[in-house]
Amino acid sequence: MSDETTVASDEEQEAPAPVSVEQAPEPAATPTKADEQPDLTPEELIAALEASFRDFKDGDIVEGEVVKIDRDEVLLDIGYKSEGVIPSKELSIRHDVDPSQVVKVGDRIEALVLQKEDKEGRLILSKKRAQYERAWGKIEEVMHSGQTITGPVIEVVKGGLILDIGLRGFLPASLVDLRRVRDLQPFVGQELEAKIIELDRNRNNVVLSRRAFLE
Repeated sequence: MSDETTVASDEEQEAPAPVSVEQAPEPAATPTKADEQPDLTPEELIAALEASFRDFKDGDIVEGEVVKIDRDEVLLDIGYKSEGVIPSKELSIRHDVDPSQVVKVGDRIEALVLQKEDKEGRLILSKKRAQYERAWGKIEEVMHSGQTITGPVIEVVKGGLILDIGLRGFLPASLVDLRRVRDLQPFVGQELEAKIIELDRNRNNVVLSRRAFLE
């Protein structure tokens, strides 16, 4: 018998049978809150939407985006169930001004709530009243500190000039200059600096003196 002996190597041993792996079943979808809620009727949906809107009160100052400009009014999107309405007379302290000269579509502005809802369910707003509220604090501070205030002349009225200082400031003709000025029309459009000599918030009255500034 030959000394050569055939020995089976490890490679010749049978490989283990492959193991079958079963994938775990996907978890069942968890119902969301929306799935759990019953369908709302149109009336219930409207009520739910109205409840989500902010509740405004007369005198509130709101901010919104100008979405439409007409000759008689401006519409403001303030996140309410309908647009707020600014009548043209409530846009500016200047009289008989074209709304398109005051605001542009896309402008973000502040307005004060005059009336919560008209007969059409719209908020009635005032841009100039909001401007008044913001201006009064500054004007009172300027007067008490003895400082001056500057604004453009926007109108000639009986007895003097009107300056735009955030509200209508009255500058009597006798206090426009160191000497009496007879023709006030050339001052329209000019920026004038003056001191505040009288304030009456209840009457929305501000009296100015340029002469006190010049002296």
